[in-house]
Amino acid sequence: MPEDQRLAVGDAAPDFTLATDTGGEVNLYDLLEEGRKVIVYFYPAAMTPGCTTQACDFTDSLDALQGAGYTVLGISKDSPSKLAKFRERDGLTLTLLSDPELAVHHAYGTFGEKKLYGKIVEGVIRSTFVVGPEGKIEVAQYNVKATGHVAKLRRELSVA
Repeated sequence: MPEDQRLAVGDAAPDFTLATDTGGEVNLYDLLEEGRKVIVYFYPAAMTPGCTTQACDFTDSLDALQGAGYTVLGISKDSPSKLAKFRERDGLTLTLLSDPELAVHHAYGTFGEKKLYGKIVEGVIRSTFVVGPEGKIEVAQYNVKATGHVAKLRRELSVA
């Protein structure tokens, strides 16, 4: 399968509606209509060490990010029930979304070839986007590190 087209700053953010771990649904453009900026991050799998570190870092930073006008959405291919276990196990407070068909992953270019332990494999590319209230990509980061990423993002967004 060819690598999906990657998004860049200024591109229109693909809209989506996905199921949450709590039984609801979230639509990106509904959040944007409320005038919020949305941080959308893609991670390979709930309850793995790196993804847990990243989700806990976002949870620890959630008050500061929300105070600066950001909503945080974490997207993986995991089922809502697995995401609910992830939330409960680690005390997560951010919104977790399920994309089992990988449609949103493909729309954002976050599924494709990547290096894992020196081998080329196909999978989820850990990535983060900031979508402005007008629906445009303001930040597009692919192949981010799980550890330290949230602190770096906060610095880039000037969120204390």
